[in-house]
Amino acid sequence: MLRYLPASALLIDAALMAVVGLVAIVGRRELDVFASSAQVEDQLVVAGPLMIVGWIVTIALLGGYHRDVFGAGTDEYRRVLDASLLAAGFTGVACYLARFDLSRGFFLLAYGFGVPALILGRMALRRALHSARRRGLLRHRVLIAGSRSHIDEVARVLGREPWLGYEVIGALTPEYDLSEETATGVPVVGNANEATTLAKAYNADSIFFAGGAVGSSSQFRQAVWDLEHESIQVVIAPSVTDISNERIKIRPVGGLPLMHIEPPTWLDASRWGKRTFDLLGSSALILAFTPLFVAASLRVKLHDRGPVFFRQTRVGKDGQNFSCLKFRTMVIDAEVRLAQLREESGHDSGLFKLKDDPRITGPGKWLRRFSIDELPQLFNVLRGDMSLVGPRPPLPSEVETYDDDASRRLHVRPGMTGLWQVSGRSDLSWNEAIRLDLYYVDNWSMLQDVSILTKTLSAVVSSRGAY
Repeated sequence: MLRYLPASALLIDAALMAVVGLVAIVGRRELDVFASSAQVEDQLVVAGPLMIVGWIVTIALLGGYHRDVFGAGTDEYRRVLDASLLAAGFTGVACYLARFDLSRGFFLLAYGFGVPALILGRMALRRALHSARRRGLLRHRVLIAGSRSHIDEVARVLGREPWLGYEVIGALTPEYDLSEETATGVPVVGNANEATTLAKAYNADSIFFAGGAVGSSSQFRQAVWDLEHESIQVVIAPSVTDISNERIKIRPVGGLPLMHIEPPTWLDASRWGKRTFDLLGSSALILAFTPLFVAASLRVKLHDRGPVFFRQTRVGKDGQNFSCLKFRTMVIDAEVRLAQLREESGHDSGLFKLKDDPRITGPGKWLRRFSIDELPQLFNVLRGDMSLVGPRPPLPSEVETYDDDASRRLHVRPGMTGLWQVSGRSDLSWNEAIRLDLYYVDNWSMLQDVSILTKTLSAVVSSRGAY
């Protein structure tokens, strides 16, 4: 089924181009912004099919229908955008050289609406692909070659991202390793030096070569040669994880592809650009949510006449404590009853979260379900204690248990939302939450912040992991 993805993308692109062409004709006629002697309807017979064909051919030439671009990364969108701009340029130049009187209004509307439409179409196709893969469909059958520790490392990464569509069917280990399976339970199906034979025998779609897979570059080159006539993808999986593609540069030197890794970007997250974004964003949101602030305050106050806000000491950037604001969602003596609940649940470290916490009030359940209880933290953002996006603000007791790795979370301001928020929230394990926070710290970018804020809305509306 995977081989039909390029054809599906082509059909979607062609359909969208046709629809946008009709919209451009109607828009040009109704708006009548550009005066022209040309009749758009007559031009469609000649210009319309040529524009669509030329547009599709340009996308194809730039690799927009290559099977490898589907499913992950921004390369697919970049190729579609570059090809669309190139096609628009070619169309303009061709009409000028041929002295073809193409309506300017039609041209601007066609490409002005067409480019966003194609990007949205690809997004919809990717969303459908991810949904199918999460249900176990349209998956790549993968063999991983290497030492057991490296195989497990790659398998864990592929396993925690099911939307990538990789199904690990077996491991290929060095000859001296006689184990039947790896520590994570991946079955060993043969030796790494038999990779090409076993890949065909197990109908694998891809082979991942991890650390310890081959003894020399010539052995790996031979494996690539053996598979050149097979529809089996060869992938090198280096021992590098949790690094964004913006920090990785591949530079061939004398036929040797060297991977250059840029330093972590957490210093950039402390500069004026992010702070300005936080100030403007928090101010706008406070004004927008003023009616919600009033409604939530009244509901909390009228329930038990207790305080509206809950203040808790949290640890911010560089280990500085601050008072984190929330709408109160628990009974007044919640902190007193905490020790008893910890003992009953057997929880002794990390953030304490109980799915059916008896301390939560009636209004508190509603506030937590849609994360309304966290809105007062906008004032924390305004005064510089927090950021709109960042690691979750930890308790001082949590920080005391941090090792050197976890302490890197304190390099940046904690956030109202973050990767942990859009990746499962309270459903995440402690180790997974730490991993996501460290990824954010090491790979910060403004575009990532905007993406997280967009995804937060979906996570809040679905109430995924909120309790």
